[in-house]
Amino acid sequence: WGAVMSTGVVCTLYCTLGGLKAVVWTDVFQVGIMLAGLLAVIVQSVLLQGGISTIISDSAQGRRLNLWDFDPNPLRRHTFWSITVGGTFLWTSVYGIINQAQVQRYISCKSMFHAKMALYINLVCLWAISICSVFCGLCLYSFYKNCDPWTARKVSALDQLMPYLVLDILSEYPGVPGLFVAAAYSGTLRFVLLQSPPALAAVTIADLIRPYLSLSEKQLSWASKGMSLFYGAVCIRMAGVASLIIPVPKKSPVSCLNDYRPIGGLAGLISGLALSLWVCIRAQIYPPRPENSRPLALVTHGCNFSGSTNWTANRGKSRKVGLQKSDPFLLRPFLADNWYSLSYLYFGPMGTVTVITVGLVVSKVSGMRHSDM
Repeated sequence: WGAVMSTGVVCTLYCTLGGLKAVVWTDVFQVGIMLAGLLAVIVQSVLLQGGISTIISDSAQGRRLNLWDFDPNPLRRHTFWSITVGGTFLWTSVYGIINQAQVQRYISCKSMFHAKMALYINLVCLWAISICSVFCGLCLYSFYKNCDPWTARKVSALDQLMPYLVLDILSEYPGVPGLFVAAAYSGTLRFVLLQSPPALAAVTIADLIRPYLSLSEKQLSWASKGMSLFYGAVCIRMAGVASLIIPVPKKSPVSCLNDYRPIGGLAGLISGLALSLWVCIRAQIYPPRPENSRPLALVTHGCNFSGSTNWTANRGKSRKVGLQKSDPFLLRPFLADNWYSLSYLYFGPMGTVTVITVGLVVSKVSGMRHSDM
């Protein structure tokens, strides 16, 4: 919580004082830090494991490279179709004209050419970060394929696995583990705190304050800074709320607003948001069955424990007993194994289709009533 509060406060302050210019330049430095941290892990892992081929081979033997799963079942968590279809909607919502944070960056460019070039550069950087992130995961598996640290209780949470690897292979190099921590923080700040407060402040000023209040440019500037500070505090508060639930990727029920039929757009927005929230929240209460999420095997036979035989056996027994007492798959409603088990990657398409369908129907009906009047 100290890290959450400190980074949140610092980020909020320079977003408030520096505005969009500070956000953009911080993004530039953060991309460099992220790539440096990921590459440090990859290079050291490749050197210690004896080459890239060893890491790829270990991952293939452990079934970590299942790239061609064409199962059309929407309940399966990760397949070719869920990633392709769901990923298309996700990234369209990020880089399309429906994302205020991104639009704010587009209009800050000098010309259309500069905006396009910025997107192309962003595409290359995004490819690099995604490929490095995936390969870091493969390096993690290659190192601990015979002794999973989480199963062996060397870490207390799954998100501690990569820091555990960093300390394991880079602790003898001063400053490098800190570089990876900075890279992890950069990814979080870049996609959450750095985008939300300035964008929300700009929307509030442009749509809710400027049209209704006669304020000078200086007064609007101060109002924008105040709103950035307010929304930054809200983001910090939301971090506490998010820690109480299972994190899921971003969902984007897109509103298809129409200039002369706002009722349809509003109805579609509310319907898509309500449906997405309903499925999302119920999915946290009733997690999908293993046949849909398909967790892969994790082993500890290569671990060097003191008294490992009895300790491992007792641990397995206690986990089994605990599962019987609080089995999440008992007493599940009918919708839990079909509707609530929908892959999270389809939440975006589901919300989008709902928004557009409801919006068009309501717009058509309200338009007919208006013409009758």
